[in-house]
Amino acid sequence: MQLSIIIPLLNEEESLKELHDWIVTVMQSNHFLYEILFIDDGSSDESWNIISKLANTNQNVKGIRFFKNYGKSQALHAGFNAANGDVIITMDADLQDSPEEIPELYQLIQNDGFDLISGWKKKRYDSIIAKNMPSKLFNWAARRTSGVKLHDFNCGLKAYKKEVIKNIKVSGEMHRYIPVLAKNAGFKNIGEKIVQHQARKYGETKFGMERFINGFLDLITIWFVSKFGKRPMHFFGALGVLMFIIGFSFAIYLGIDKLFINKTGRLITDRPQFFISLIAMVIGTQLFLAGFIGEIIVRSKTNQNRYNISEEVNLKNNK
Repeated sequence: MQLSIIIPLLNEEESLKELHDWIVTVMQSNHFLYEILFIDDGSSDESWNIISKLANTNQNVKGIRFFKNYGKSQALHAGFNAANGDVIITMDADLQDSPEEIPELYQLIQNDGFDLISGWKKKRYDSIIAKNMPSKLFNWAARRTSGVKLHDFNCGLKAYKKEVIKNIKVSGEMHRYIPVLAKNAGFKNIGEKIVQHQARKYGETKFGMERFINGFLDLITIWFVSKFGKRPMHFFGALGVLMFIIGFSFAIYLGIDKLFINKTGRLITDRPQFFISLIAMVIGTQLFLAGFIGEIIVRSKTNQNRYNISEEVNLKNNK
């Protein structure tokens, strides 16, 4: 199969039929062998009923429905697991991403050798204060921290080589940083393409300002995990040793001072250096133990299900 199109969604009943028809028109005009995977992230409207009807009339349509809203990252993870295409396209269900971009994205992956192409909504129709300015700040911080030179990390329209999505794990709220996860997994040929951004036609956005706060917290997380996720002792152990050395140095200073210099001076426990020494050594020991426990967890952790699927249509067990 040439293309898998993964569409995570939450309460998008108005746009699903129109989006499906638009994608099918593009696929047929370009003679693609394709599948469309709708991932219903716990919608409370008629989204799943519409997906089921589309699947009954078009065998290329497949659907996965979650019991509840787990988040976009979990929806993408489920879609990546189920995808069979050589090239995987992800896009949002709100009609702000144009299916007309798919053929060129496919060519960039299949013929130009890119591992991942991220869309860049250079001209946006969102609020400048509520979305555009925070987005620019967020993307600047992501570029500086990750070293991946993209202008729009959060664009839902992306194209992947199959090997990429089968070798990365998207968890928590890390869907914003899939290019960073791909880079950390060893896929270096990452590019971007300017894509058309369309004004939202139905409903309202499911994301508020809190996504930017969460985004920056996730950025710190992914930076730490990418550098120290497999070797936590290198971070916590180093800090612990440093703190312990500082505390121990104060202890030696106090001991020498009391034994040889100020023998009749104040008690060691009356001096502030004593408490600095004690606290530093305690913190250093705790940090070292945190690194040690982290190493044990890394070596013993097992994969666990991060979501429960309620229903599926047109999916076969590929194992």
